[in-house]
Amino acid sequence: VQLVESGGGMVQPGGSLTLTCTTSGFTFSAFTVGWVRRPPGAGLELVSSISSDGSTHYADSVKGRFTISRDNAKSTLSLQMDNVQTEDTATYYCQKAPYGVPQSQGTQVTVSA
Repeated sequence: VQLVESGGGMVQPGGSLTLTCTTSGFTFSAFTVGWVRRPPGAGLELVSSISSDGSTHYADSVKGRFTISRDNAKSTLSLQMDNVQTEDTATYYCQKAPYGVPQSQGTQVTVSA
C-alpha cells in the first residue's frame, strides 16, 4: 500500500489550497479513505473521509470550508481547502480506513499572515 500526499504549502488566512493523494497497492474504489492531520504539538485529527459509495464526513471545524473528493479511475483522493484559518496549520496525511499512525510522509500546510 502506498499513499503519497502533495499540494501543501504556505497560504494566508482566507486563502485556498488543494491537497492530492496518489494511491497504489490496494483496490482504492472499495475502501473508505480520508484525510487526517496533526497540528504542531497535538494529536491526530480526522478531518474528512469519503466512503466507497461517495458518502462524506467532515470534522465540525472544517465543515463548509473543506471538500473531499475521490477519483476511483485514477485512485486519487483530494481535499479542497477554502477559507483556511491559522488553526488549519498541520501536517496532512491521507489514509484508508481503518485510520491509525500515518505510514506516509504527509504534506505540510502552514496558514500564516
